[in-house]
Amino acid sequence: MRILLISGISGSGKSVALNVIEDAGFYCVDNLPPSLLMELVSTLQAEGVKNVAIAIDSRSIQQLQSIPANIQKLRDDGHELKVLFLTASSETLIARFSETRRSHPLSHHLQQQQFSCEPLSLTECISKERELLEPLQFLGHVIDTSYLSANTLRNWIKDEIGVEQAPLILMFESFAFKVGVPLDIDFVFDVRILPNPHYDHALRPLSGRDQPVIDFLEAQAMAQDLYTDIHNFIEKWLPSFKRDNRSYLTIGIGCTGGQHRSVYMVEKLAKHFQQTEKVLIRHRQTH
Repeated sequence: MRILLISGISGSGKSVALNVIEDAGFYCVDNLPPSLLMELVSTLQAEGVKNVAIAIDSRSIQQLQSIPANIQKLRDDGHELKVLFLTASSETLIARFSETRRSHPLSHHLQQQQFSCEPLSLTECISKERELLEPLQFLGHVIDTSYLSANTLRNWIKDEIGVEQAPLILMFESFAFKVGVPLDIDFVFDVRILPNPHYDHALRPLSGRDQPVIDFLEAQAMAQDLYTDIHNFIEKWLPSFKRDNRSYLTIGIGCTGGQHRSVYMVEKLAKHFQQTEKVLIRHRQTH
């Protein structure tokens, strides 16, 4: 089994790292008590899991000392195990906690452990956490995230563990403006300016996937110009969205009833981009 053990200082990006690894197909477990590490690996191995990522933080204070021995035992058992330790400067961590307005995970936990009436300050929690996790810092590769954006950290994590970028899925979706714009759309293009096949009685019962409707719109110069403009926009900006580690990019094409013009445009765009991209098609009003 391939095991990635992720630890580090709270606020240094463990959640970002775990999300990247989960997107790559790993079975991920967050905040696992160290005492359950061996049992978890045994259970997942019996279930046929090949890749697992486990995040361990400092809240399991009494159990952290068992981790080095367990790591060695797992390696002796033939597992491929790698440790990633994320850290950051105290100034950076304080700024991040201030931005999110979250309390430090150790704040109330240490208060309970020490039977104190007052929670520890953020600075005290960071200092104590460094002390607790110091033995783990030297078990694997350390990544200082102090001056890294979340997107840069994602790319570094992928490089570190050899995870390839998952292909962006390009979603084309037709819809009816009279029903409303779907909430999951990234870009909306309005094709209501095109001649409407609805007013042709022979075309009215058909959809934009039917050949008579396709022929009608293909004969419209305006339709071809609009297709070219939308196509060129997507072609220009698609590489930027790929670099931004997007999983999906949803392009919404809307017309009045979501039956003719929007469906035609979605099918035409999807046919082109299917040659080079992973494409999905959704029609909201025709199924």
